[in-house]
Amino acid sequence: MVAGSRLLAAADDTVTVWAAAVDLAGGAQLSSGDLEARRVRFADATDLDRYYAADDPLPADARLVRGVGRGELLPRAAVGTSADADVLELPIAVDLVPDSVGSGSVVNVYVRDSVRCPDCAGAALESVTVVDAPAADELTGVRQLVLAVEPREAESWFALLATLETPVVTVVGG
Repeated sequence: MVAGSRLLAAADDTVTVWAAAVDLAGGAQLSSGDLEARRVRFADATDLDRYYAADDPLPADARLVRGVGRGELLPRAAVGTSADADVLELPIAVDLVPDSVGSGSVVNVYVRDSVRCPDCAGAALESVTVVDAPAADELTGVRQLVLAVEPREAESWFALLATLETPVVTVVGG
């Protein structure tokens, strides 16, 4: 029995790679606190080249160029720098947001106004990822969300807000 367990221990061909400890949004800055080490066995040894081994250093300005879900192994193709991540972090003040919305949530953002707003019929921002979701301000009840958006989406957002008198922002998703 001892010989069998030693033989199995010697045949351990697992490697330690980084996996996301939490849901991570595209555009988010990556730190070792966002990751956890996982031991995995690849059917083909060359598959390891597609992921970050736990002993590989992360790039200094590591940002995700796409979202990575909790528990997902960290693919090299998902990691770049600020220049590679074609997203901006857009902070918005939200009047109505579900408690379930947090970092990594994918949401739709709607805007309404006290006056008629033909541009407010649909979602102002669709399927955007929440990068950060601090608690609501105790005095105002307004909650800030930081969203990962493409530059053109940020421009459209600010153009829409400029046409509104008293916007009310609602987030759907979580």
